[in-house]
Amino acid sequence: MDVKKIAVVVEDVDAARTALKWALINIIRHGDIITLLHVYNSNSNTRSRRSRSKARLLRLNGFRLALSFQDICNNYPNTKVEIIVTEGDQEGTKIAATVREIGASMLVVGLHDHSFLYKFAMAHSHINFNCRVLAIKQPHHGDTLSPMISTNLDFSQIDISNLQVPHTPSPKIRYRICPNPSAIIWRTRRS
Repeated sequence: MDVKKIAVVVEDVDAARTALKWALINIIRHGDIITLLHVYNSNSNTRSRRSRSKARLLRLNGFRLALSFQDICNNYPNTKVEIIVTEGDQEGTKIAATVREIGASMLVVGLHDHSFLYKFAMAHSHINFNCRVLAIKQPHHGDTLSPMISTNLDFSQIDISNLQVPHTPSPKIRYRICPNPSAIIWRTRRS
């Protein structure tokens, strides 16, 4: 059996929790590894004591959030969970780099109005995740996620890949049999 590594973006929004629950019901198989990935933005370039304590607090809150997502995973049997909390930007370049680094075969994202996927698609068309990206929208009508039936979700799959123009060969130059018309020798009599 082929073990897959599936990365799930951890955000403090209901769409991210819904995406994790959907993945647990529909994608995760026995032996697969779920990597809960949280990227926080500290917005500080200085090394002052205040900025270090702010970064430490953001990292701690990220771990708490990831642990709450792990509690969701613990309700499903045979799930192996890893947690990665790291500092990065809001445009998704750190998420893309981490997904490539861990070798994930799939990235599951809760799609909402302020999702990093929108910023990532606009700003970084040359960077690729190197895996399948599944974006799951939150149900609109206050529907709850049933543990057995997941038909009330608005499912979206977003494939962010580089647009590549296929290589077209240069146009063929017609081969000229006789490049110089005056070089033609005409025979006038039969041999």
